[in-house]
Amino acid sequence: MSFVIEPPQTPSLPVVGTEDRFPIRRIFCVGRNYAAHAREMGNDPDREPPFFFMKPADAVAHDGDVIPFPPETNDLHHEGELVVALGKGGVDIDPSDALAHVWGYAAGIDLTRRDVQAVAKSMSRPWDLSKGFDNSAVIGPIHPANDVGGMNAGTLRLTVNGEERQNGDLADMIWPTPDVIAFLSRSVELAPGDLIMTGTPAGVSQLVPGDRVVVEIAGLSDLTVEIGA
Repeated sequence: MSFVIEPPQTPSLPVVGTEDRFPIRRIFCVGRNYAAHAREMGNDPDREPPFFFMKPADAVAHDGDVIPFPPETNDLHHEGELVVALGKGGVDIDPSDALAHVWGYAAGIDLTRRDVQAVAKSMSRPWDLSKGFDNSAVIGPIHPANDVGGMNAGTLRLTVNGEERQNGDLADMIWPTPDVIAFLSRSVELAPGDLIMTGTPAGVSQLVPGDRVVVEIAGLSDLTVEIGA
């Protein structure tokens, strides 16, 4: 058997301290997982079940990249997040066992075409293209969980051109990582290589060409990207 076209390469991320790469299978994202961010987006932050959306694996951009300003938007927003990388899959995972499925962690930015999202919401349409466009999942190097622990608390800070825009704590998640993994595994069978972007604290705001964005999460490598023309 041969493929009729060249098969795509497997997207991957660097692993801190090695030449190895972490292969990416799917990217799941949690919406409104910090109460203050839910409020700033005009939503009720009560502890309702988490909801999820997805980004393509090949939407990943890396630390140090210059990301072209995306088309079809005049309102590009940053959302700094903790990214969880799974090394073990499963279904109906119990929260008490969930962290055993985690291979590592990284800093990330969920880039969002906010104006595209707003139009889709107003028309009750899916808003996939507001979240899943090229270079929309900016993710730094993966740190093995054995090196950094469970990442259940610690500062998450995002700056733009040195100015602080977001400052929260991982402990402020409405649904912490074990619960997120457990909920998601009820809907789909998780697999090694899956990534979960765990939500963003308050302070999301607009980016323009030339902006330099840095995400700092306690215990992880900083993530830095620039928004190009």
